Amino acid sequence: MDLDAFRELLTPRGHRALADAGDAVAAGLDGLAAVTRLRRSHDAALAAAALTQARLRARGAAKFGADAARMYFTPDGLEQATRAEVAAHRARRFPPGTRVADACCGVGGDLLALARGGCAVDAVDLDPLTAEVARANVREFGLDGQVTVTVGDAAEVVPERYDALFADPARRSTGRRVFDPMAYSPPWPAVLELVARAPAACVKAAPGIPHELAPPGAEAEWVSFRGEVKEAVLWTGPLATLAGDAGGPGRRATLLPSGLTLTADPSLGPAPHGPVGRYLYEPDGAAIRAHLVAEVAAAVGGRLLDPRIAYITGDDPDATTPWASRYEVRDVLPFSLKRLRGALRERRIGTVTLKKRGSAVDIERLRTDLRLSGDESAVVVLTRIGERPYALLCLPC
Repeated sequence: MDLDAFRELLTPRGHRALADAGDAVAAGLDGLAAVTRLRRSHDAALAAAALTQARLRARGAAKFGADAARMYFTPDGLEQATRAEVAAHRARRFPPGTRVADACCGVGGDLLALARGGCAVDAVDLDPLTAEVARANVREFGLDGQVTVTVGDAAEVVPERYDALFADPARRSTGRRVFDPMAYSPPWPAVLELVARAPAACVKAAPGIPHELAPPGAEAEWVSFRGEVKEAVLWTGPLATLAGDAGGPGRRATLLPSGLTLTADPSLGPAPHGPVGRYLYEPDGAAIRAHLVAEVAAAVGGRLLDPRIAYITGDDPDATTPWASRYEVRDVLPFSLKRLRGALRERRIGTVTLKKRGSAVDIERLRTDLRLSGDESAVVVLTRIGERPYALLCLPC
């Protein structure tokens, strides 16, 4: 979809085509049938653009709920866009009236959250189509009095003119996800240069960003939504509530939608480790990314199975925490395919949830090789204790 085709969608003719395309997608028509229906009333270019947008809106509902039916997207923009609940959580740190420079706004999901929170935002994006999409989203929700969107290079933003900088550098290239911060757009050094000049900053990054890449004195927050780590957020200036030091950033993990947070306990040393107990705990990914596994272990009076792997074990039947899933350990097997297959057959286990950490086993191949049959279910955890691989047969509890 090019810029002219997108702008056509914003006309009355385009709105009619979008409505027709939305009906076709909702009816579950395949590509050929949907195009055939639309071509009865619309030319080929408009029909194609409307159908693309309707499909993106249908996918966008997972992130934006009912708002997605009114929003506009690009494929990469939708992939990188923040879930509405996560964006709203982040926006709550910005006091109403904050003047924000959004250095790489994408399709505008974060703009909507910031503006709805009472911020005034000047945003730029390098791609003209993406900027036009963001502009359309701002207008659609009546927020154009608080937001401006222009085409521009993030490196040319002047953060000193604002109360705070928001940056979500692009982490997709030609449809593929980018994991190296040096390959972000703009690249990480350019982001840090903007942050250093800003009175306060909020930078969204991939969850795997190394702690040492955080700006000096920053707070790093890892956010998990319904058990899945969504992002790392770096906060500086008055927006930071945990001060970093020479040892690294202040570290926080957050669970959404509950809003529970976990921070480092300076009184704790490294988590103890010891033998497999009655229960196995799998810490939430946000706590693992934030290096807060010792805090989770302390919450359940537990210990690590191995000091290098984030599985916790314990014996207290009453010890639970929102920061970890708990399983009852039924058997501990030195790993071999033959031994594991036999144990599952003996227990008539026909359905397994396979988990691994510290194991080189190919999960999908193992699932096929197990040749399961039976009417029981179990969780099989593949891990390493010391130098030996193990399989733990567990039940959720």
